[in-house]
Amino acid sequence: MKKLLLLLLGCILFPNILLSNGVAIKNAQNSEYFRLLSSNVEVTVYDQIAIVVATQKFLNNTGEKTKIKYAFPLAESASGIGLRWKLGNTWYSANISPSPQDTTLPGGGTGNEALQEFLGDTPLFFNLEDSIAMDSILFIELTYVQLLPYDFYQVDFQYPNDYTLIQSELLNYQHIHFSLESQRKITNIELLSHTPEYIYYNDSTAEFEFEVYETPANLDYRAYYELSPDDLGLFSYSTFITDTAFHCDLYGNGFFTFIVEPDPQSEVIQKVFTLIIDRSGSMNGNKIIQARDAASYIVNNLNEGDYFNIVDFASYVSSLFEDHVAFDATSQSDALNYITNLQANGSTNISGAFSTAIPDFASNDTTLANIIIFFTDGEATTGLIDTDEILAHIQDLITTNEVSNLQIHTFGIGEYTNESLLSQIASQNNGLSEFLGSDELEEVITAFYRKIRNPVLINTQLSVDPPLLTQIFPSPLDNLYLGQQLIVAGRYNEAAPINVTFSGEAFGQPQSYQYTVDLADTTIPTYQFLTKLWAKKKMDNLYIFYYTLDPDSPEAEEIKNEIIDISICYNVISPFTSYTGGGTVFIEDSFEEENAYGDELCYAYPNPFSSEIYIHFIVKELAYETATLQVFDAFGRLIDVATIQLNGKGEYTILWDGTNQEGIPVPSGYYFYTIQYNNQILNGNIIKL
Repeated sequence: MKKLLLLLLGCILFPNILLSNGVAIKNAQNSEYFRLLSSNVEVTVYDQIAIVVATQKFLNNTGEKTKIKYAFPLAESASGIGLRWKLGNTWYSANISPSPQDTTLPGGGTGNEALQEFLGDTPLFFNLEDSIAMDSILFIELTYVQLLPYDFYQVDFQYPNDYTLIQSELLNYQHIHFSLESQRKITNIELLSHTPEYIYYNDSTAEFEFEVYETPANLDYRAYYELSPDDLGLFSYSTFITDTAFHCDLYGNGFFTFIVEPDPQSEVIQKVFTLIIDRSGSMNGNKIIQARDAASYIVNNLNEGDYFNIVDFASYVSSLFEDHVAFDATSQSDALNYITNLQANGSTNISGAFSTAIPDFASNDTTLANIIIFFTDGEATTGLIDTDEILAHIQDLITTNEVSNLQIHTFGIGEYTNESLLSQIASQNNGLSEFLGSDELEEVITAFYRKIRNPVLINTQLSVDPPLLTQIFPSPLDNLYLGQQLIVAGRYNEAAPINVTFSGEAFGQPQSYQYTVDLADTTIPTYQFLTKLWAKKKMDNLYIFYYTLDPDSPEAEEIKNEIIDISICYNVISPFTSYTGGGTVFIEDSFEEENAYGDELCYAYPNPFSSEIYIHFIVKELAYETATLQVFDAFGRLIDVATIQLNGKGEYTILWDGTNQEGIPVPSGYYFYTIQYNNQILNGNIIKL
């Protein structure tokens, strides 16, 4: 048997280790980071709700003992629900602090452009209080919940695995495992970005896995799965917390989530549609080009029977037609020509734009859906300028012109929009509000229009018999659209079968969809994410009210404190809270002090070592094959290889004498090893003195 050496600061069975691509930052300005050794992502999805557990394994190769700040490129639609880190054989878990996260970076300033690009717009930050010794290993594990994007029976998944902006060195190991449980029939699943080790699906479950050794992390993970368009309705999850220590609030110990996509009982609702385009001077260049392209897309995708108009504004306001006109080949051609000639110049007359747009909806047929999409890249500079005056003006226009069922969706572009104004316009008028970078307009507007193109139920209401549900969010409920889902979360304190009705209007007539749901009366361990999802949904609802207020007002402070209380009690990060050290400490099984640390599956002794080291590992299955041990140096180069024959369950030992494959002693330093057998991979680190 060939002798071998390795350094072990942790020994892990790879299918259970969860790694991903955060950054351990020593000095952002100088691009000094710990080296990422391995990347692995574990994703568990229930219908559309993803739980991602991410832990990265770093090496302090900076040449000195130092502190670091951890940063992770968290998606805007995701919320952190747990963070912990490991030094030696001890895991430390973070608490949530009632203060916004510290976004300053080590080294001062905002860091370099590559780091900013990698982290995106909504990064998560965490300051490690411990100094990390030179050449030692640090694990950081982040858990987050995310609602995956759904559009016409397809659900998309993306994970930021491209690390080339941060590190050019190869990673020892990359791995992703994705599992899906669906109450709807699964018709396909694909891993688009990589070639999986395996991929399969049946009616209710799907799974894929990918792993690779000694390669750069240069591609994000991108996957999608498709659900049957014939399998529609209400799909429910519920759990009842039986732990008597649960005392976050008095809303009840039951948590539920409904994923709703009714099978339309009639054709989609025709709409009266106005697109309001800001063409002020600040829209010049790429913004106005994107605005024209987005408007052209919408015009090319109106439905037969729709009515539409285009209002554009700068200092003065213009419109394509005097009133809404029926969509046909002639009006489509007129609109496309009008859009082509839009030019950016002048001031920003927001109140004037609505003065022109809203009267067009006066006394419209109530069987139609009334929709405005409004986007601007600046604050009002002419006409009415004050936020409260503009809001009052819009409501007065709606009342005076007897406009009913109007939805106003607002989009702010760039850094200088009045977010408070746009948020309130949307929230007061059954709309959605979103804020974009300067180069996102066309992509976001066209995607948003695809979703709202075909309404099937407006003025949506939820009723329950018996009335056991409370704290239901979002509030008010969104309208329902063809090919889209409504996700509703709430609470209950008594478990029983209930009849759930979603009602509203379609073509001016009452329309309803009825479902029967059995609420769980016990704790379902795999559904513990429902508590986090409800907390996130409630906080999202509170944000809308918060941003309509003066942040220094007592009302805003009260809402902010409520958000903080929910965030801390339910362990879900919010804009007003952050992760901090000082939580639970968990010490794994350890051996004698001079031993390395690991779990029960493997360890190395003595570690560090000077001349030879014993690597022990435990086989818990009936394996009768050859196990292979490979040793790598800190740069990922293969140093030595050995094999051992397995004869069933038991503990096995391999001795490494600290030499390479040519029998030459290796220098002092850090080494990495793997033990592979029967599709299992054990991993550890050792130090030679």
